[in-house]
Amino acid sequence: MSQKQLKTWMVIQRFIQKDITRQQAADLLGLSTRQISRLKKGVLTSGPESLIHKNTGRKPAHAVKEETKEAILSLYSQPEFSEVNFLHFQEILLADFGISLSCSALSSILKNAGKESPKKKKKRKRTHRCKRKPHPGQLLQIDATPFAWFGGSAKYALHGAIDDATGKVVGLFLTSNECLYGYLRVMEQCCRRFGVPQSLYSDNHTMFRSPKTGTFTVEELLDGKQVHLTQFGRAMHELGTDLIFAGSPQAKGRVERLWGTLQSRLPVEFAKRGIQTLAEANRFLEETYLEQFNSRFAVEAEGSSLFVPIGDATDLDAILCVKHKRKTDAAGVFSFKNRCFQILDAGFPLISAHKDDIFSSEFLSHKVTFS
Repeated sequence: MSQKQLKTWMVIQRFIQKDITRQQAADLLGLSTRQISRLKKGVLTSGPESLIHKNTGRKPAHAVKEETKEAILSLYSQPEFSEVNFLHFQEILLADFGISLSCSALSSILKNAGKESPKKKKKRKRTHRCKRKPHPGQLLQIDATPFAWFGGSAKYALHGAIDDATGKVVGLFLTSNECLYGYLRVMEQCCRRFGVPQSLYSDNHTMFRSPKTGTFTVEELLDGKQVHLTQFGRAMHELGTDLIFAGSPQAKGRVERLWGTLQSRLPVEFAKRGIQTLAEANRFLEETYLEQFNSRFAVEAEGSSLFVPIGDATDLDAILCVKHKRKTDAAGVFSFKNRCFQILDAGFPLISAHKDDIFSSEFLSHKVTFS
């Protein structure tokens, strides 16, 4: 018998011997007088054993089998699952191994074996979260984060955008460093999958906003000086998307919290599939992972979609690119990237460079307009 059961036995014995009243016994044990009568009857009929619960020493019917526990611990000890959080591991067990467990049961098994989740909950100060926008496509939050996605010490920048209304990730793209190309590829995925958003919420990176913004004096503005759009800003202007700039990382908290989730889950998904290159990772992200992630985490929006479909006359490749303006001289010659070009009658520039350089990615990623 446990100490609590021994205490109950002693009080019931005192009640049977009439040393204390029924009400006093109930007060001592924190029970009703009716329960005291029931316990007295059980002790008089069956002795002290009546105070022991009938399931004591029995294994629960819903207990996890020992071989299942051993299989789970064996899987969790494998290198590719060494940094996976418990909730993600629960999903992997069901999808890849057909093992169905509640999160609490899995957590108990792993914690009893001395394992701790990398994403265990911490007490945090409660902060006010901005209410979601009512319509999909009304506002996207866009950002990039450097992280060692393939393990080791090498870090790569993951560019992404998330819809504020639904939490859907509309685009993900990995590059060596945070760059304009990564953001343009994210917007291309968004436009082709969902449509053109109404507005974008970003930080004050110079790729989004010119550092000269707000620096001109009144006199300079009256003289006609103006801040030119960045390449990304120009592309969004052509698409009809407004750019809104956040004053702090907390202001765009939805995309910041997205990074925490992806930094926990993506390295595991890459390791499971043996993905170690940017090309393989980007193909997996676009073709497989976006849909999986959104089906797991996206929510329903209050209103209808405000994404604008791409029109038949819209050449997305001619918008989501880098454009430069150059002036030609009397002979129709202009310079670009330390190379000389001449405009022919047919309209195609004659380039004074080797043919292998003409069709390199450096040239194909730019669009030059002439004046």
